[in-house]
Amino acid sequence: MKRLLMLLGSLIILVPVNAQKIWITGAVEDSISHNPLSGVIVEVINDTIKVTTNQYGLFRIAVPSRDAVLLFRHNKYRPKQVAVGTYNRILVDMDTQDGTDDPISKAKAIARERFSHSSNPYYGNSSMGIRAFFDETYGTLYENKFIETAVKATSIFAVDVDRAAYSNIRRFIHLKERIPVDAVRIEEMVNYFHYHYPLPPPGKKLAISSSYAGCPWQPAHELLQIVVRSEAVNIDSLPPSNLVFLIDVSGSMGTPNKLPLLQAAFRILVNNLRKNDHVAIVAYAGTPGVVLPSTPGNQKDKILNAIDYLSAGGATAGEAAIKLAYQIAEENFIKEGNNRVIMATDGDFNVGQTSDQDMEQLILGKKETGVLLTCLGFGMKDYKDSKLETLSRKGNGNFAYIDNLEEASKIFAREFGSTLFTVAKDVRADVAFNPARVKSYRLIGYENKVIKDEATNSDKISGGIIGAGHCAVAIYEIIPVAGATVAGSPLAEVALQYREPADTVLHTINYEVPGVPVSFSDATSDFRFSSAVALLGMLLRKSAYKGNGSGKMVLELAKKSISDDPGGYRKELLKLVKELKKSGRLE
Repeated sequence: MKRLLMLLGSLIILVPVNAQKIWITGAVEDSISHNPLSGVIVEVINDTIKVTTNQYGLFRIAVPSRDAVLLFRHNKYRPKQVAVGTYNRILVDMDTQDGTDDPISKAKAIARERFSHSSNPYYGNSSMGIRAFFDETYGTLYENKFIETAVKATSIFAVDVDRAAYSNIRRFIHLKERIPVDAVRIEEMVNYFHYHYPLPPPGKKLAISSSYAGCPWQPAHELLQIVVRSEAVNIDSLPPSNLVFLIDVSGSMGTPNKLPLLQAAFRILVNNLRKNDHVAIVAYAGTPGVVLPSTPGNQKDKILNAIDYLSAGGATAGEAAIKLAYQIAEENFIKEGNNRVIMATDGDFNVGQTSDQDMEQLILGKKETGVLLTCLGFGMKDYKDSKLETLSRKGNGNFAYIDNLEEASKIFAREFGSTLFTVAKDVRADVAFNPARVKSYRLIGYENKVIKDEATNSDKISGGIIGAGHCAVAIYEIIPVAGATVAGSPLAEVALQYREPADTVLHTINYEVPGVPVSFSDATSDFRFSSAVALLGMLLRKSAYKGNGSGKMVLELAKKSISDDPGGYRKELLKLVKELKKSGRLE
């Protein structure tokens, strides 16, 4: 988690204010690992004022004057004094008590810090016991079944790359909790990871590729992977953004893993803004209000100040807040730009229209504005996954769940372009199987994205969205026709439909799927790893189609297909599976 707090940049000088109390905000980090330090006591020398940094190393303290000097204390670090002077925000790095320049000591210090800053405030705290999550809601999923090709040869689904389910599942694993079956959306687990499938040729927005191999958990079956890859775009050449941060500051957001984590996450995003980007902030509790009018992205001090001063309390008027956020986005609309509302909440709305169905109707009415939607889920226990998933799916949006600061960095730093910049919207795939080759087929995952027969002739079908550089993987389990002739006979034909973000024209890409399978062991590492993730999802869902699959098989498949692993996410999966097996939650 290298230099996550670089977003604070250099110290920001502001004009002194003539007030009895001067509020100072900032962050404290380890001088070697640059990880945030929680539990640091911040006090004003020669005064009784004292605060403690939160889980993300952040603090806010009132000082009596600009002459004040702050003292930073932690039992594992050397005390440090910092004069306030003209600064309103400060970044403090602290040295360990036994800190040296010895490389081994540095490595040990980094390891200690990484361990101490667990991804979850309750992880490893056995005194918390087993926790129930009775108020979390998830949309009901009915597992896709095998379909006879002779009865229905074409499978149609919305293509997108939402990834919220994986980080949410990770949260349950770390908390040693039972994973709700409907929290497991297999396609979001598969698409969480980085793959190396080919990019589109120059000048093209999207490209389709496929792989076909044996099925490890059902040897008589085969697996087909269809991949949609979008063009990679240099961040400097991305269009200007008109963003509205829609931030829930209701009472339910007051816990450490909600608003404080949300604030830290948005700091990472702000650090990546450019001068031609604009940000407005709407905060809402009982009623929504404009905390910050649309502001250029290079005025980071102004934007960060607005984020710093947010505090939680009150009811949750989600309906009114969404309307206000879209209104501001429309008022500052950038033609040919990236116009987007970024909604951050636990989804626990309790004022105005609140049901998932109400939210669906509300957001459908906003689709035609040309403003896209990003939903960021936070928190636990009262987290409303079903509501946020509905909003993102129906509102030309994407959806992520942020369980820790590392996930925020992944979304807003390493995947900045793909998170915020859409290459194609209303993306849907029509996969027509060859009945001479395929006896029956089953789409693994995508249950809530399957498009029904009666909607297939409409040009208003709501498909998914794909961001810059994204890779969307869909996996079918195939029962082949016995003794079918393979040579020269395609397995299927794909028609991919999409619209560009600022256009209404419907584009179509056609692709013929080759039909010569290879053994699973000879498939690419990407194919094998994504198959392992899909099997894990089936096991967590207690799928009737898991065949001979087991946790041991997931480990074996994944371990042999780590390959190039930027960010270490594939290795993290291995640790999660081992933890599931050790706790008896995975067969």
